[in-house]
Amino acid sequence: MTTPTLADVQHDTFTVTLELAVPPELVYEAFADPAVRRRWFRLPGRDATYEHDFRVGGGESARSTFRAVDGTAERLAYDSRFVDLVPARRIVLAYETRVDDVLRWTALVTVALDPTDDGTRLRWTEQVAFVTPTGDGTHDLPHVRGGIRLQLNGLAGALGL
Repeated sequence: MTTPTLADVQHDTFTVTLELAVPPELVYEAFADPAVRRRWFRLPGRDATYEHDFRVGGGESARSTFRAVDGTAERLAYDSRFVDLVPARRIVLAYETRVDDVLRWTALVTVALDPTDDGTRLRWTEQVAFVTPTGDGTHDLPHVRGGIRLQLNGLAGALGL
């Protein structure tokens, strides 16, 4: 595999919005509390391990092995660093994802928690750079966006919604 050049890196930005019928403090706590976080943030596969240090400069690490239907296995790794935390208002983090020890994508994420009359409007904005695309890269953004949507659906479930 050759090392990608800057011209090979694909960039994109997307926002996912979710209305939650709980106050921003509870949503923020669902990111901060490792026990609650484990209920909605998971890597696919078995034997996953997680570390969680929710503070500016801290981060999160997760590792697992995913077996596809055809029996092939992929080693998955997720590492993040919290850049900015404003309780009940904002979470900014940077993360990278590796598959079989190859950096696949990295991203800067801003999670805005806006109070509403009915609870919280969560806005997840992700600026992603696909460093090593899958094939021609056409499925990478839908894959990441779909994964975030699944995580946020899990967040709603962890909050009892």
